[in-house]
Amino acid sequence: MALLLLTGLTACSGSKHTAAPLAYHGVETQAPQPLRPSFVLTDTSGKRYDFAAETRGRPTYVYFGYTHCPDECPTAMSDVASALRKAPKDEAAKAVVVFVTTDPKRDTPAVLRRFLDQFSPSIVGLLGTQAELDAAQTAAGVRVASVGAPIPTVPGHPDQHLTEAGTAPHNHFGQPLGYSVTHSAVIFAYNADDRLPVLYPGGVTVADIANDLPLLLDPRRAAD
Repeated sequence: MALLLLTGLTACSGSKHTAAPLAYHGVETQAPQPLRPSFVLTDTSGKRYDFAAETRGRPTYVYFGYTHCPDECPTAMSDVASALRKAPKDEAAKAVVVFVTTDPKRDTPAVLRRFLDQFSPSIVGLLGTQAELDAAQTAAGVRVASVGAPIPTVPGHPDQHLTEAGTAPHNHFGQPLGYSVTHSAVIFAYNADDRLPVLYPGGVTVADIANDLPLLLDPRRAAD
């Protein structure tokens, strides 16, 4: 994926009168930083949601995933929600978290809302037709998700899976897990300038995400 062709960043030297610019704790994108994508989907209340318009000028975390996911998706949502709880309340209030389903066949509005509420009721859940969701992923610069192999489950418990180390606690509410869905498994973080300076793949910590929020709010503080 083009957005994942990443490079390290060297901080500029600061003078006696200017604070040295800071580097992100996540994985920084190459310059020029990609723009916030434009797509329109439907939220869990049934309202159309223009992503670019609704989130413009605000730090925005975006994740493409699905509710039956056994590991990456719940962990990503738990990490972002925990990071915003760690951040100062006035800063966290300015951020938006958006989860876009990659599994429209099973992720109904009710299923998606119940899944996201485990982590935070403020997370925006977005759905759409397969064509709309494919277009949203393309606009964001990620490979379109596809159906994968069945998810291994605990014998006799089709809604329970073996838990990988580091997976956030979560519940599938009795839903058989069935097939998996391959997806980007990366948290995209857009800043107040509507650019994408940093990504959070698996392994990035809650503290890393929380510590980067001031840079998303004020991109001028970040190193060029």
